[in-house]
Amino acid sequence: MQHLNVQLNVPIPADKVLVSKVELEELKQESLSGVYWSMKDLEKRTSKKQEWLKENILYKGKFRPILEGFVHYPKSKGQTWSFQAKRMSQFLERNFDQIFG
Repeated sequence: MQHLNVQLNVPIPADKVLVSKVELEELKQESLSGVYWSMKDLEKRTSKKQEWLKENILYKGKFRPILEGFVHYPKSKGQTWSFQAKRMSQFLERNFDQIFG
């Protein structure tokens, strides 16, 4: 079998950079630090409505003890939900199969 070695130069625009996948994931997680989501944000991120999220994630017995560490559950009508974006994002990634499977 014959082989041909080729050297190829590909120009990268000045406004772009190449980063490894690992570094990209780290940057994504860092960008969520100190950010909080509302219920509307969570609906947007999951493409699920509030009722579905409450029934299948937020009030689910096996998830609630974990979520209470980074989710503010409203204590009375009129209070809003609040989610630590980084930790909620990690939770959704780790539990994707159990939640959406």
